[in-house]
Amino acid sequence: MDRTRLHALLARESAEAERRNPRSRAAYTGAEHLFGRVPMTWMNKTAGGFPRYLAEARGARVGDVDGHTYIDFCLGDTGAMAGHSPAPVTEAVHRRFAELGGATAMLPTEDAEWVGAELTRRFRLARWSFSLTATDANRWAIRLARAVTGRPKILVNSYCYHGSVDESLIVTGPDGSGTPRPGNVGAPCDVTLTSRVAEFNDLAGLERELAHGDVAAVLMEPALTNIGIVLPEPGYLTGVRELTRRYGTLLINDETHTFSAGPGGCTGAWDLAPDLLTIGKAIGGGIPAGAYGLSAELAERLLARGDLDLVDMGGVGGTLAGNALSVAATRATLEHVLTDEAFARMGSLAERFEAGVRTGFEAHGLPWSVSRLGARTEYRFTSPAPRTGTESAAASDPELEDFLHLYLANRGILLTPFHNMALMCPDTTEQDVDTHTEVFAAALAELAG
Repeated sequence: MDRTRLHALLARESAEAERRNPRSRAAYTGAEHLFGRVPMTWMNKTAGGFPRYLAEARGARVGDVDGHTYIDFCLGDTGAMAGHSPAPVTEAVHRRFAELGGATAMLPTEDAEWVGAELTRRFRLARWSFSLTATDANRWAIRLARAVTGRPKILVNSYCYHGSVDESLIVTGPDGSGTPRPGNVGAPCDVTLTSRVAEFNDLAGLERELAHGDVAAVLMEPALTNIGIVLPEPGYLTGVRELTRRYGTLLINDETHTFSAGPGGCTGAWDLAPDLLTIGKAIGGGIPAGAYGLSAELAERLLARGDLDLVDMGGVGGTLAGNALSVAATRATLEHVLTDEAFARMGSLAERFEAGVRTGFEAHGLPWSVSRLGARTEYRFTSPAPRTGTESAAASDPELEDFLHLYLANRGILLTPFHNMALMCPDTTEQDVDTHTEVFAAALAELAG
């Protein structure tokens, strides 16, 4: 690629973003009392010198304070996979908060059993407990795994994503051993004391680490999603389950992003059998919600342990976890929005998106690849598609990503700012997908000169 041309195009699109978004720029510049000038420091991960500021959002559309409307394929990095403010969730939240009153009272609601039963239908885990985020669900699942196995370490895949879980911030180094993930902030200890790591799609590496006999659980996404989509090779997930059972290690599937694979995520779509499952973001339809599920056998083992404080100060749970508002939103989302029928349609749209992207870079002979996981599609600047997280990380090109993100945003299309991910929601249309195909093709034509 002609880097000089890329730099010139990136500078042009950055200047255009400045011109188009004076109110967002002013709001960012004037945010003197926010750490990093944003309400959450991750919001600085955006192409250009400042983020766009939200004014309104509905369905598959986002509007900013400068009056621009965008086709939204970011969807809150999965948090809004149900679409923005879906009517059934809005109604359920209004009824719970305004009509019945009370968001949290430390009392259960009858909605919770309905949600638990529906999660069991979808994911086939028998018992469920709620959190506010998938990060918390992962933390609590890890604690339970350590408690029941008596083992200290957790194994994850290199460049996985499990929120801000300390144990997950480890990658494989050049020699294949574990090393702290670059940029890890304020680690409480050397991550190799708490964690082991193996590359995704590497059963030999996984067995080598499990053979130490100190791994309580393998915490994994059935497909990597936050370093670009890395799909499992044939037989890999079956091998993971066989090895974890052989070495007495629990298996935790984190379906927070891989929920895009279908109504029951990858666990349902691919007939997987984890011991625990964690999920968050999308299940609340935009209201903070998360959950973890346990097999019946594991739940019974834990509840029989009189030495474990699962009620008060044992480190599992939170005051707002399972609150009435989040549970009402989750029920509405699962019952009326992210239904089996909705997933079928979202998957078809993602196939259309994938085909459009592939046509674009094949037309210019670009050595890129595109992968799809149900309703989620992502392209990487390498071919064939990466088979491990480390390979996918090596394919990153921040300048090229910024150009494409800015080019699309300046023409009314948003992708996930962390990477080149596009997600479909129930309100996404074929025309939305085709608009992206057209604008993406135009961007590639300009790069090609």
